[in-house]
Amino acid sequence: MTKTTNPAPLSGLDGRSAVVTGATRGVGLAVARKLCLSGTDVLLNYAHDDTAAREAVRALDGLPGNAVLAKGDVADTAALQKVLDQAEERFGGLDIFVHNTAFFRPSAALDVTPVPVERALSVALRPMLSAAPRLAKLMAGRSGRIIALSSIGARRVVPRYVGAGMAKAALEALVRYLAVELAGSGTTVNAISTAKIDKGDGAVPPEVLKAFALRTPAGRLTTPDDVAGVVALLCTPEAAWIQGQTITADGGFELPAA
Repeated sequence: MTKTTNPAPLSGLDGRSAVVTGATRGVGLAVARKLCLSGTDVLLNYAHDDTAAREAVRALDGLPGNAVLAKGDVADTAALQKVLDQAEERFGGLDIFVHNTAFFRPSAALDVTPVPVERALSVALRPMLSAAPRLAKLMAGRSGRIIALSSIGARRVVPRYVGAGMAKAALEALVRYLAVELAGSGTTVNAISTAKIDKGDGAVPPEVLKAFALRTPAGRLTTPDDVAGVVALLCTPEAAWIQGQTITADGGFELPAA
């Protein structure tokens, strides 16, 4: 088991409102926890698992910010709009939107078929494309923050990651285009990229964890709390001048030549 971080609240986020997609487990739950700990009220979006959703709300109970469930597959435009309807009804607007949904089916480039690639692209791009016009209105006058979760597979060749890698590359391009169009209204759009994440669920074999940890200058894999900390930093007032960037948060994993 890798060492985990200890979340602490950030100033400047108290009283704000957020929608976090894929928020009831893993990185999404860590992001929601960090925001709630800092006083932000969060809609926890999820698609299917009601049990995990209820457990997530219980895990966040008692924090300064309130956590409320918002069920809906955000890759479906109608479902996403209902989630945003819920945000508008509850908050009157929105300060933060975190896009944390992805589709991954392992495949080599010579073996992949169009269907899973199209699905990966749809899940990566459709929520941001569908939400952007509505977010522009919900965030008007609020110094909004739109943050997308990406990975090093967008620019590095990760074995059997071709579909997701192309989708993440397209997502980072979309972040730049939206950033230019929304900058004048005071809303920032950025992405966070990371390497392999140890979610502490045993899904990654110990030998793989060890190999990645040895390659990482910081001595361990990235955790969901690491990513959540960077999301929260980008939401602070001090980050208002960071626009259209992909911030790498990987403990230095990409730095060594080999």
